[in-house]
Amino acid sequence: MAGKTLTRMDLSEAVFREVGLSRNESQQLVERVLEVMSDSLVDGEQVKISSFGTFSVRSKTARVGRNPKTGEEAPIPPRRVMTFRPSHLMKDRVAAGNKG
Repeated sequence: MAGKTLTRMDLSEAVFREVGLSRNESQQLVERVLEVMSDSLVDGEQVKISSFGTFSVRSKTARVGRNPKTGEEAPIPPRRVMTFRPSHLMKDRVAAGNKG
């Protein structure tokens, strides 16, 4: 499998080609959508995109971790992490891509 990465530029180019906005407007639209999603996650809201998946933020409590190289214990402070749960449609779509 090739190691291609989809970038913001790729997204704005796709909007440009598919929707017909100018390149500048397409880039602004993609940036605004990502900004709204980011702001919502920072505020602790879920971002659910139908047929794609749900992004959410959850809190992890403090715990004691271990350095795998040295075995030395180290405290890990509490933190917030972002999670993504793909929709069933997305899971099925990705799985179908693995069969070819």
